[in-house]
Amino acid sequence: MARAFPQFVLQHHDPRAARRRLLLLIVLWLVSLALAALAAWYFTQTPRSGPDPAEFERQRGENETLKQRVAVLERADQVDKVASSDLQQTLREREEEIAGLRTDLAFYSRLVGGGARREGLAVHSVHVAPVKDSRAWNVVVTLTQNMKRSQSSEGRVQLTVEGVSDGKLKSLSWNDLAGANNDGLGFSFKYFQRVSGTVLLPDGFSPNRIKVVAEATGGGGRVEQGFAWNEAQAAEEISNVQ
Repeated sequence: MARAFPQFVLQHHDPRAARRRLLLLIVLWLVSLALAALAAWYFTQTPRSGPDPAEFERQRGENETLKQRVAVLERADQVDKVASSDLQQTLREREEEIAGLRTDLAFYSRLVGGGARREGLAVHSVHVAPVKDSRAWNVVVTLTQNMKRSQSSEGRVQLTVEGVSDGKLKSLSWNDLAGANNDGLGFSFKYFQRVSGTVLLPDGFSPNRIKVVAEATGGGGRVEQGFAWNEAQAAEEISNVQ
């Protein structure tokens, strides 16, 4: 059996390359030392950042003060809104009260008469109210005459309602409202009286005005008076005094 001999690898040794590698290692080591020294100097010279307790307390105090001011302003705004709402409601009530007093004044002025004229039959007001779950409306008409007129008035009241149906203007006569066999609402009084009845509006009819025609028998006179439908809905009723 043949004997194995060890193999040898021959390498060329370059002294200059070895010196270059050594020099490079030394340079890198020196650079790392310089960087470490620079970092140490930076951290020792730069003050540590952090909240200043005095500044923090000052800002916290200002924040609380601002919160309190906001709360006060919000409360003042709420008070102003409530006061304004109450004032507006009071003004509305006073305006309604004044309007009612003016109506009463006109009513009683017509009764007692401000002058020597003896005014005859007059329509003071009309009030309409819907009947629930129907097309019917209750109607109340208040008639007056001057107290200086010593005679009683008797007669009939008929109504006419104007409005819109199918996009067209339409006028409903008393026969359309109450039926052909109804000759009107009867009245008989000396000073003033409230007469009432019920009318029926057709489907699709939107009323916007009502006209009252009161005619007294025996030459007592005839009077016509028109009212806006919405005003008639808001009108107040007056008790009978015959």
